[in-house]
Amino acid sequence: MGMDILHTIFLILHFIGIGSLLGGFIVQLKQLKSHTAVVNMAMFHGSLTMLVSGLALLTINEMDPAATVDHMKIGVKLLALVVIVVLVMMNRKKSTPPAWVVPTIGGLTTLNIILAVAWQ
Repeated sequence: MGMDILHTIFLILHFIGIGSLLGGFIVQLKQLKSHTAVVNMAMFHGSLTMLVSGLALLTINEMDPAATVDHMKIGVKLLALVVIVVLVMMNRKKSTPPAWVVPTIGGLTTLNIILAVAWQ
């Protein structure tokens, strides 16, 4: 019972993190054309929330003998998220990051959502 509550809490935090990360990207869409898009605080906090809550969810699932964990799926999603976190950390204080950074963050975030939903 306790692990179910913990799992639910971390899953909600994971959804909040992805919402923040994707929302931060969507806010920057208008600036992409003029190359003035920045890595904003929503992307920073969202990516870190996703990383911490995702690792917590993985830990909880690994501890549950009844749960099956698709390690390949988790590995691919983790790789995409680590690239996102690195890009966010390296560019969050730059007034003009390279033009490819924000679209890459948005693309990898979308990829992560697709993998979570479509990879069964």
